[in-house]
Amino acid sequence: MVGRTFSTTGVIMTGSRIDNLSIAVLLPCYNEAATIGSVVRGFKSALPGAAIHVYDNNSTDGTALHAMLAGAHVVRERRQGKGHVVRRMFADIDADIYIMADGDGTYSSDDAEELIRTLLTERADMVVGTRRGVHADAGRQGHAFGNRIFNVLYRTIFGTDFTDIFSGYRVFSRRFVKSFPAVSGGFEIETEMSVHASRLKLPVSELELDYGRRPEGSHSKLSTFKDGAKILWMFATLMKETRPFAFFGIVSAAFMLASLGFMAPVLVEYFETGLVSRMPTWVLSMALMMVSFMMFTAGVILDSVSRARAEQLRIHYMGLVAPGARELTLPSIEDLGAHHQSAKTGTR
Repeated sequence: MVGRTFSTTGVIMTGSRIDNLSIAVLLPCYNEAATIGSVVRGFKSALPGAAIHVYDNNSTDGTALHAMLAGAHVVRERRQGKGHVVRRMFADIDADIYIMADGDGTYSSDDAEELIRTLLTERADMVVGTRRGVHADAGRQGHAFGNRIFNVLYRTIFGTDFTDIFSGYRVFSRRFVKSFPAVSGGFEIETEMSVHASRLKLPVSELELDYGRRPEGSHSKLSTFKDGAKILWMFATLMKETRPFAFFGIVSAAFMLASLGFMAPVLVEYFETGLVSRMPTWVLSMALMMVSFMMFTAGVILDSVSRARAEQLRIHYMGLVAPGARELTLPSIEDLGAHHQSAKTGTR
């Protein structure tokens, strides 16, 4: 007899099935013909009731055909870049729970149910499958070093919610997906997802999972320096958008320090001789100080704008139903009257 577990969300988990919820598996792919077939079959076996969606990003090696033969729904996204693919998937597909993984076979489909279980039992909106051993041997040393640097930088700027912001194995609730304004075009999309959760203070969780190696014939599409520069630029952009006071405060402080640096020798000369012989230097220092004040003022104003935008996103997010939540229906006035009358007469 198959045992039943009742989750805190009111959803019944029976064996390896998760009832009453529609699940979509999202697989963004670019030239993954060597692995996509086995990945699709793995998710079909692990989650028999889930819909498997493969979004092919202009592959030239037959990725779409292999995915279709394995039983996936295949769609082509012409704009090149993982961010464009994710934005299209989130817009096109409607489900209660979304699972996103890479098509290279480095993530195990056997972990999908545990990720979903974590999402439901912890009432989270995103669960990230952090990669165990990713720094050891699953990628090039440049990638591993970049992972460490960017994760530390993320925790410094945006908060300590995540320890592996570049993991491609994630589970989302519907209200996360439909409130996420994806703007990134490339591999920096995972960073944007993490910032979205940290910005709105959404409930999130992490689950440490094994991370495998790519099989022979499959190659990473990530460029250490090119994509690293894009991610660094995304950090700066997201900081400007979500923490403008801190961003423009740093810029303001830099201009102020430069102004004081140019100003100091002119003031020393003035107090010693009563003369200002380096008038252009003095004018430059005053101009830099004015820019500093302008940057500080911009930070104050944009901070209010950013808070208002975050409130709007939060309101939209709160208008969406959490996975497994039971909608409460208030009784009508007629129902209350009938109940009151039956109580008075003693009828049921």
